[in-house]
Amino acid sequence: MKKYLEILKKCPLFFEIEEESLLRMLTCLGATIDLYDKKYTVMPEGKPVKHIGIVLSGSVQINQVDYDGNRTIIANVYPGELFAEAFACAEAKSFPLSVIANEPSYIMLIDVSHILHTCNNNCGFHQQLIFNLMKDIALKTITFYQKIEVTSKRSTREKLLTYLNMQAKKAGYRTFDIPFNRQELADFLEVDRSGLSAEISKLRKEGIIESNKNHFTLI
Repeated sequence: MKKYLEILKKCPLFFEIEEESLLRMLTCLGATIDLYDKKYTVMPEGKPVKHIGIVLSGSVQINQVDYDGNRTIIANVYPGELFAEAFACAEAKSFPLSVIANEPSYIMLIDVSHILHTCNNNCGFHQQLIFNLMKDIALKTITFYQKIEVTSKRSTREKLLTYLNMQAKKAGYRTFDIPFNRQELADFLEVDRSGLSAEISKLRKEGIIESNKNHFTLI
């Protein structure tokens, strides 16, 4: 556990929890750490969700596949970030998404019942932990609505420009990197890859953007 202490201290679940308490907490919560190979399904679609996941190294992708096999990327999750927390708290009987390792990744899993129900030790950190969890879920809800704002646009051009403007605001600069390659961006925007590439080319010719792989500039 100590190996990943610096990453865990940055995790929103453990905000304002001191280092000594954090180490004791992980034991109390029964946290486990495992290595998942690239493309391994950490949490499969259709299964009950009882655990909150925390990425310690590497990254995972949360996606959804429809009946025709079309993939929609919900998010990429990086070290120090959480996943599946809302579904675990809701005690979802069937997970509507899947979580897949993008690369060899160490993941911590915590049974959410150990967070929501205080233990016999009456650990003082539990109230802070529950507050942190609820705040994280609220922020994820805001992010979800932002994605809806993007994907609800009618055209590929509108979706792309809405997304790029959001990323520029998030970065605080007109020049920024996005966390997707072309296929992943198409899956996130829920558009055809060839149509997306054509639209990016048009926007470059019109002098609206500059781009190189996942590096963009809004002009």
